[in-house]
Amino acid sequence: MGKIENPVLRAGALLFFACVRAWLTVRYGRRLQLGPGIVFKGWLVLGRGVRVSIGANCRIGKRVLITGHGQVTVGNDTLLNGCWIGCAQQVDIGSSCLISDCDIVDTDFHNLPPRLRHAPAVGRAVAPVHIGDNVWVGARSIVLKGVTIGDHSVVGAGAVVREDVASRVVVAGNPAVVVKHFRDDE
Repeated sequence: MGKIENPVLRAGALLFFACVRAWLTVRYGRRLQLGPGIVFKGWLVLGRGVRVSIGANCRIGKRVLITGHGQVTVGNDTLLNGCWIGCAQQVDIGSSCLISDCDIVDTDFHNLPPRLRHAPAVGRAVAPVHIGDNVWVGARSIVLKGVTIGDHSVVGAGAVVREDVASRVVVAGNPAVVVKHFRDDE
């Protein structure tokens, strides 16, 4: 949970997190599954229909908004810090990730052809997103539909990711391109 050594403060923090957890469980019911040890330093807001599973010892910072009608899965020990996740089908975030105040979407939300723009999105407008373990997604970046980000990679601040990202690299820019490869000893 952190470095709270004072037993009274620690008990107070544990009680606070338990109350937040209970309130979220009542508010969202079976659509939200929370692992043990989650620390809430911000708010978790779910849109109607989306289903979310958050692993053990995760941290919720700032306001985290998850919308859509798909399934979002977050691994253990991950920080969600002010991000927005739009999920029509499937968004998977691995363990030990740092997800900054960015946007992650598995859908275009609208069809591209002008005559179909206001119709419900067709299959081509939706594709799952997979973010591997120990990935850092920087502030103001955007991860678009159908993208897989490999383990131990970094998405630089403000990057727009529209294609898969290999493991152990840093990507930056719009569109995101590889700017660094991590060595095995890094």
